[in-house]
Amino acid sequence: MTRYQHLANLLAQRIEQGLYRSGERLPSVRALSQEHGVSISTIQQAYQILENLQLITPQPRSGYFVSQKKALPPVPAMTRPVQRPVDVTQWDEVMMLLDARGDREMISFGGGSPDLTQPSLKPLWREMSRIAQHNPAEMLSYDVLEGRKELREQVARLMLDGGSTVAAEEIVITNGCHGALSLALLSVCKPGDIVAVESPSFHGTMQMLRGFDIKAIEIPTDPETGISIEALELALEQWPIKAVILVPNCNNPLGFIMPEARKRQVLALAQRHDIVIVEDDIYGELAADYPRPRTIHSFDIDGRVLLCSSFTKTVAPGLRVGWIVPGRYYDRVMHMKYAAGGFNVPATQMAVAAFIRDGHYHRHLRRMRQIYQQNMERYTCWVRQYFPCEICVTRPKGSFLLWVELPEQVDMVCVSKQLCALKIQAAAGSLFSASGKYRNCLRINVALPPTEKNREALKKMGEAIYIAMEE
Repeated sequence: MTRYQHLANLLAQRIEQGLYRSGERLPSVRALSQEHGVSISTIQQAYQILENLQLITPQPRSGYFVSQKKALPPVPAMTRPVQRPVDVTQWDEVMMLLDARGDREMISFGGGSPDLTQPSLKPLWREMSRIAQHNPAEMLSYDVLEGRKELREQVARLMLDGGSTVAAEEIVITNGCHGALSLALLSVCKPGDIVAVESPSFHGTMQMLRGFDIKAIEIPTDPETGISIEALELALEQWPIKAVILVPNCNNPLGFIMPEARKRQVLALAQRHDIVIVEDDIYGELAADYPRPRTIHSFDIDGRVLLCSSFTKTVAPGLRVGWIVPGRYYDRVMHMKYAAGGFNVPATQMAVAAFIRDGHYHRHLRRMRQIYQQNMERYTCWVRQYFPCEICVTRPKGSFLLWVELPEQVDMVCVSKQLCALKIQAAAGSLFSASGKYRNCLRINVALPPTEKNREALKKMGEAIYIAMEE
């Protein structure tokens, strides 16, 4: 972190703690320069960050003042989906979202890609280059079915931070987290089965269920504590549910971290009804607070939790390196992986293993957690500034996804189509529902650097939403 970023964080903490009160004049640039032993330009850059975050306001000839605090928008209420099994829809909308990736001019607030511009990724690119130069034969050979052992050993070490103690032999490397989730579902479900999901839930998982002809039953979910244990229990008593898919840590799209007590409760419920938990932990490493939260898998004693994750969100999606810890379903997962032709690319596995082993991965994670937290604050400020005052906004505990609930009359499906003409992509809330609910909601990717161009794009999105309210 640069000196001006460190200083901006320090001043922001003082404002949040009330050491500098709302409306109070801040120390002059010269005074702070002398206090911290840094240049005047460093102080000016720090103040610029705070101004962009709308924490301070400049007044000509008077200096900088703490901004008058605006009330934060409320958090969305507990969701209330219809609790019956349905066939997943929204495929056409998902294809529109995916097609936009090929348009380099598109500003993609709707995607889920991490920030790939940071210098902390350079050691990974150097390692990939080294492998290409010195290990071409190994790089172009077949992989072993379970994945490179050196990578599985590194993943096993990483999982200790989430509370899980597993051996490298219990881990299977996959083609990203999507591949891990696919193997989990193929191993425990068959066409016509019913799977419970959080509501809203990641659209990729939903479309996976559609592709496998599995029905989804949406369970009410709280934006701060996660899936309703009571509603899930009621659904289990009424329907022959085979499994439940959960994203308990830095949930996509709501951003919550499920409290440990509730993680234990949902595991106890799964044991009582003898169902499988498919745990998607792809964002768990990006929790804002350290140590990172424990997984549900870490409490599992009978192998019914299939833990899925990848380096897609923490490092880069193009690596296509994920993993699954299948528990009691190991043999079935290996068979499904072979049947699907699921051998992995050796080169990216070798590079990621070295990236972790040499300490670069954790340095990169620390940097990205901080950047995403700063981005979240700035984008939340912009949403409050440019969107209608009737909105509700989540309070993500990490990662880089923000969920916004708009007034009921706003149809984000229609607004999203209009925004595409302006080269702005938005993810309408209906993508995250099996039955197409949440049309008045959207998910925003705040991993996009908070540049002036992106600020203007978000402002145009707000203008389109205001127009939709008036129609």
